[in-house]
Amino acid sequence: MEITLTQGILIGIWTGFCLSGMLLGIYSARCLVLSLGVGIILGDIPTALAMGAIGELAFMGLGVGAGGTVPPNPMGPGIIGTLMAITMKGQGVDPASALALSFPFAVAFQFLITATYTATAGMSQYAINGIKERNYTKFKIGANATVWVFALVGFLIGFVGAMSTSGLQTAISYIPEWLIHGFKVAGVMLPAIGFAMILSVMAKIELLPFVLIGYICIGYLQLPVMGVAFVGTAVALLVYYIKGNNNDSNDNDGEVIFEDGI
Repeated sequence: MEITLTQGILIGIWTGFCLSGMLLGIYSARCLVLSLGVGIILGDIPTALAMGAIGELAFMGLGVGAGGTVPPNPMGPGIIGTLMAITMKGQGVDPASALALSFPFAVAFQFLITATYTATAGMSQYAINGIKERNYTKFKIGANATVWVFALVGFLIGFVGAMSTSGLQTAISYIPEWLIHGFKVAGVMLPAIGFAMILSVMAKIELLPFVLIGYICIGYLQLPVMGVAFVGTAVALLVYYIKGNNNDSNDNDGEVIFEDGI
């Protein structure tokens, strides 16, 4: 599949909007949102949603940076991974293998984003100086420059990535089939790794029974996702009301009733 210049520009605009949107408080720089826009532009929404969903599962845990570590950027699977999954179907690239192939781009994009933050670090002070000087044009430039710089960086990432798919297809064609199969296996494992990392962060002994209940519902009872969601809601409400009743009883035990002036 060849991507036209118009499609490349639209993908660049969409990537710039999503990347700069996170600075405005919009939760847009996520795999599912990025991939959906690419799928709409390229006319393959099912593949894009599959790529976005598997990317979200992987980044559910990989997006949690412990301490000073910086996780890979979701634009890797969200943009490059979706482009691979849509344009390279004929070469045996599915969303799972595209997820694994896009991870080097995710790491590289995060370095680029960190460099962009560093380059625009002085804009806030520039805006403050504009207020002190009562120069509101200077303030507007300082206040909005970071958003526009991120929009430009996002546009370049999306546009260059879209227009480079022919080169990526050529590079993928040189990869042997057994290695592509290995990428598929790795891509299938990444969501499981994401879940494991989330559980390692949230691991508490008192929450282990709920994890086991969910595993039993899926593994043994073969409940659908909605069924597990209803079970989880019922358990959450049960725990909430039991804790509420215990707190009320403790409050009543602590009350001292005075009668007849005693």
